[in-house]
Amino acid sequence: MLEIINADLNNPQHGAAFIALLNDYARDPMGGGEELPDYAKANLVSEVRKRSNIRVVLAFVDGQPAGFSTCIDGFSTFACKPLLNIHDIAVNQQFRGLGIAKKLLSHIEDMARESGCCKITLEVLQGNVPAASLYKSLGFATYELDPAMGGASLMQKKL
Repeated sequence: MLEIINADLNNPQHGAAFIALLNDYARDPMGGGEELPDYAKANLVSEVRKRSNIRVVLAFVDGQPAGFSTCIDGFSTFACKPLLNIHDIAVNQQFRGLGIAKKLLSHIEDMARESGCCKITLEVLQGNVPAASLYKSLGFATYELDPAMGGASLMQKKL
């Protein structure tokens, strides 16, 4: 049985599932291929609990942690409305192919609509063809204001 829930990070089971699933994702090539740092494992749950703009969604299959998403509330200045950014989304390898990601995304869309969000944003690696195909099938598209200017690129500067 599949269960999708909004995590309560005051619940130790939810916190442990979040860290385990995020660590599995971090070790996956799509998550960078490296174990989470010990600091993140030890402090992430308490740090996320301090931030009211972060939401964690968990998927369980027959009580086993199977997938998760970390979403961050944002704001669209052009629309003058809230938005929801999917910062992380992953399904544990042993549970892939069961439609869990699609159900996570449906749950996230429901959360965003209930919060009055104007859009949901996410990023996907160019090489992650299965995820990009899923996102496109659900209506996600490359962000652009003017097609002549092309799509936006995600950039970062590590500090």
